[in-house]
Amino acid sequence: MSPRRLAADLNQAEANIGGEFGIGTSKQYGEAEINGRDFHGEDLRRSNFTAASCRNCNFKDTKLQGTYFIKAVVAKANFENADLSDALMDRAVINQANLKNAILERVIFTRSDFGGADIEGADFSNALVDKTQQIALCRYASGQNAFTGVDTRKSLGCGSRRKFASSAPSSDEGPQDSHELRWKDMSALTIGFNMHITVYL
Repeated sequence: MSPRRLAADLNQAEANIGGEFGIGTSKQYGEAEINGRDFHGEDLRRSNFTAASCRNCNFKDTKLQGTYFIKAVVAKANFENADLSDALMDRAVINQANLKNAILERVIFTRSDFGGADIEGADFSNALVDKTQQIALCRYASGQNAFTGVDTRKSLGCGSRRKFASSAPSSDEGPQDSHELRWKDMSALTIGFNMHITVYL
């Protein structure tokens, strides 16, 4: 059996007994297959979900401060009202997850995918989010966190709704020129170039 498989089996065994040595809130679910598991209202602070498969898991009202979700798959998971402050969620798959009213202060989300996630009322204060993901989230971010009172758009550093609705992910400057405007600019440059050649001749 490969070392990776042995490590996964050990993590699964620790998860089954309620954490490493069964002591405290720090539990071990690294690389575990726990799809659909119900953690509603549990205290899971400092627990490890690195590379775990947690599709459709229920983390509603759960304490998840300082947890590790590095490379975890939490697609369609429910994090409503959960406190994930100071968690590490880089390279995580968060597609279609429910993050309503979640506290996401200082969470590291680098290279994570939020596609289709519900972020109404989520507090992203001081969280690290990739620029492309920030722009995508700002297109529909709304609400105010029920616990911290922080506005979701403000916590994400969103500008005006109009700006982010028309921005391209590759731009750090906001709205891009329309295709029609770019064509007009190119036409003007072509006309100027032709005139310059005529005068020179």
